[in-house]
Amino acid sequence: MDIRALRYFVAVAGTGHMTRAAEQLGIQQPPLSLQIKALERELGVLLFKRHPRGVALTDAGRLFQAEALRMLQDMEAMKQRMARVAQGQTGTLAVGFTSSAAAHRFMPEALRAFRRAHPGVELQLREDNAAELTEALAAGRLHCGLLRVPVARPEGLVFETLLREPVWVAMPSDHRFAPAANGKKPAKPLPLSKLCEEGIILVRRPGAPGLYAELLALCHAQGLRPRVVAEVDRMMTNLNLVAAGVGLSVVPTSMTGVHAHAIAYTRLADGGQLDAPLTLVSRADEDNLPARHFAALLRGLAEGNAAA
Repeated sequence: MDIRALRYFVAVAGTGHMTRAAEQLGIQQPPLSLQIKALERELGVLLFKRHPRGVALTDAGRLFQAEALRMLQDMEAMKQRMARVAQGQTGTLAVGFTSSAAAHRFMPEALRAFRRAHPGVELQLREDNAAELTEALAAGRLHCGLLRVPVARPEGLVFETLLREPVWVAMPSDHRFAPAANGKKPAKPLPLSKLCEEGIILVRRPGAPGLYAELLALCHAQGLRPRVVAEVDRMMTNLNLVAAGVGLSVVPTSMTGVHAHAIAYTRLADGGQLDAPLTLVSRADEDNLPARHFAALLRGLAEGNAAA
């Protein structure tokens, strides 16, 4: 039994006449009669009673009519669902992000824009560090991710820098270098040499230091020996420790509002070579249309932000 046979049957049942049903279907009457007889043989029941003025449904025919209509409606609904999938208007999009990437206004702006444009897509969001997100993308557990500095570049993943922003020094609000401690905002940003006099907190995973590898490299290039007092996995943990007075750190500009009651922020004087990118990570062979639409949306928003 195929869909065509069901459509033929429904047309005959609806018109009560073979010739009128054939005209409606755009076919000849004899082939239609043969199709109906073949369907009756396949089902093993008589679907129509024939009479001089046309045909009438049998009891079995009425039962089959209800089933046939339901099956045709289900088939049409499935076609419509698949059309939405083909257009990327439905499905699932799994997005990962680091806490520092999420802190940038770009992230909620992008998610809101995507929800408006693709309300039928289910968004699955995951926060983690850059190394774990990269591993999840490589393993196919995420469709795309937003992070700062890539910590690894597995084969099959594509890394695109969407935006860049300066880094600032984060310190306890009562620190001797803090604006509040001096009674006014420092006239000049904090020199790297002064930062290295203090205990520094790094956000990194062993073997995958990311942004903080660049900070250490910058210090070493200037002959400075930074004193690392703590290493943590996440940026928010980093700022919690800064607020607790454990040490100083550097963070992207977009995070300078975190714990404003306990943390003071100032620019890094000679950190011109040090910035915080916002990086989109995706799979090179991605066939998930919502993921491709989301990546295109991110690129467009990034261009708009850069031009502003």
